[in-house]
Amino acid sequence: MTLAPNTLVLVADGRKALFLRNQGDARQIDLRTTSHQEREDRKDSDIKTDASGQSPAPAGTGLPGGTMGEPDFHQQEEDRFARDLAEKINAMALAGKFDALVVVAPARTMGELRPLWHKEVSTRLVGEHVKEMTDRPVADIEALLVGEAGPPS
Repeated sequence: MTLAPNTLVLVADGRKALFLRNQGDARQIDLRTTSHQEREDRKDSDIKTDASGQSPAPAGTGLPGGTMGEPDFHQQEEDRFARDLAEKINAMALAGKFDALVVVAPARTMGELRPLWHKEVSTRLVGEHVKEMTDRPVADIEALLVGEAGPPS
């Protein structure tokens, strides 16, 4: 993949987002970090408000009700982080802060982002890579974007 100069590259997951810009040219990618966001991974006791609920007993069976499965509060926070990130990217697109965008994110995060993209983001989206790369060095991200085989993730 060739990246135009000044292309915005978003590398994200449910806890971290890196904003990179291509300072190179179409022949040589040179990604530079422009900003980053990181969500604090709170403890369960800080997130939970109540114990699991009870489901009602099936009518006429004489069977007791069961305990409902507890929601995954950490996953809910990761999904919320992704939604907030989509809003930020939408605002950046509407303000003309980038002409081209490449997104690198794991499947779950990508699934949260895609339906929330504004039309302006969709028209500027030039590439997507479904891969976890937030904890990888920038050189590995550059290798992924140019299609070189990097170390296994």
